[in-house]
Amino acid sequence: MQAIRLTLVCHARTIAQKRARFPLDEPVELDWQAQRLSRAAPSARNLRVLCAPELRCRQTAALFSADPEIQDALRDCGFGAWQGLGINQLQQQQPQAIQAWLADPYLAPPGGESLAALCQRMGAWLETLAARPGHWLAVTHPFVIRALLQQVLQTPLASLQRIDVEPLSRIELSHVGCWRLRLSGQD
Repeated sequence: MQAIRLTLVCHARTIAQKRARFPLDEPVELDWQAQRLSRAAPSARNLRVLCAPELRCRQTAALFSADPEIQDALRDCGFGAWQGLGINQLQQQQPQAIQAWLADPYLAPPGGESLAALCQRMGAWLETLAARPGHWLAVTHPFVIRALLQQVLQTPLASLQRIDVEPLSRIELSHVGCWRLRLSGQD
């Protein structure tokens, strides 16, 4: 049985995150072109970089690789009609809807995807990756990383709202027989 190592990286900060809005397909705030390949590890020759299809993930992935593989499964949670809207705006205009969504992971925003469906999608993606040994780095979104952690740790769906994922944060997973959270120290 061959080992798999998966490093999850949250995309760099966007204006939507800064303003507490549900995301659109917006760019990152940092000058990613000037920093292209600045985080590529020369010692990780066999590292393969994956990224979600959204612009913010493709730009962030360019910090790690000149040729990341785009994976549609890593796309952000579908927020439907709420895309681009601020949390405060929704709390004023649709307070019951936003509270219901926060409380019920099976409830989807209008025209969007529920957090339960996102978790199911991420569980299926982890199964496919388990058949591809090696070291992977995946640039994706806060909600996707939350869903992956929920799948690996098999926590209740309500735990998704209790995980904060900061821009450019990293988390390690490994797989030898089953997925595990991997906390590593500094050398």
